[in-house]
Amino acid sequence: MNTADTTANANESPTTKKPTKCCICGPVKNCGPYLDKIFSNIEKIGELFDDYIIIMYCDKSNDNTLEKIVEYGKTNSKLVYHVNNQKVSPFRTHRIAKARNFCIDKIRRDHSDFDFFIMMDCDDVNCKTVYPEVLGKYLERNDWDALSFQTSPKYYDIWALSIKPYNFSYNHFENNVAFYDIIQEHVTKLLKRLKPGQLLPCISAFNGFAIYRIGQFRNCYYDGRVRFNLLPKNKLVEHQKAANSLMVFKDYGNVNGFFEDCEHRAFHLQAIRKNNAKIRISPEILFRS
Repeated sequence: MNTADTTANANESPTTKKPTKCCICGPVKNCGPYLDKIFSNIEKIGELFDDYIIIMYCDKSNDNTLEKIVEYGKTNSKLVYHVNNQKVSPFRTHRIAKARNFCIDKIRRDHSDFDFFIMMDCDDVNCKTVYPEVLGKYLERNDWDALSFQTSPKYYDIWALSIKPYNFSYNHFENNVAFYDIIQEHVTKLLKRLKPGQLLPCISAFNGFAIYRIGQFRNCYYDGRVRFNLLPKNKLVEHQKAANSLMVFKDYGNVNGFFEDCEHRAFHLQAIRKNNAKIRISPEILFRS
């Protein structure tokens, strides 16, 4: 299994033809205050492509999220949305995995000719000012299959991140609060050390926004369960040594470690195992205040 422990250099990679089509996806729940800016940012990102569609999966909200989506759909025919009326899982990562899987299933069913899909969180992280040219410069490069970005003021999504030697979930080792800061500092240093044009290889990363080559994830699904079986044993051992801890399973209240892990990790691990996918992080910031 190639989990890519070295940096990727743009100068060593040939370019591909200009992409033409992209699906922009997101689960939404209690996102009402952010949606006007989110829709504006999506439209700007969509201009990078010859064609794009928007797919949103709506769980029951306590605010005006659904009303905002319905109103926006009246003005933009590119929006397709699904309202989930089924009973939801008690586990947050399972609920989000179901939402994300609905989006990618619809892509495979109705838009199999598309080149890329974007998965994004529709909250405060992505309602800042977007700079589409940051994403645009990478679209004709073929040295990545999944690409996410640095955020300001700090890299925040440690939950989805798996990067040497912290190859699994920080919530499944002792001292998770302390290791959130340790891993945050670790990835920040690695990103700062990159040469111009380089991308940072990792096992898993999301950070609120990522773009994917559809073909390299054709047989992969999001999974919010604890799937440490997808990671080679030596990678788990490496994390245990770095954390000075065996794996632990705890209910933290907001995360139940007995039953939950970040849904992105399983998605990325499957793509690496099945398709040798290249998971990368750009040191550039796509959304700024």
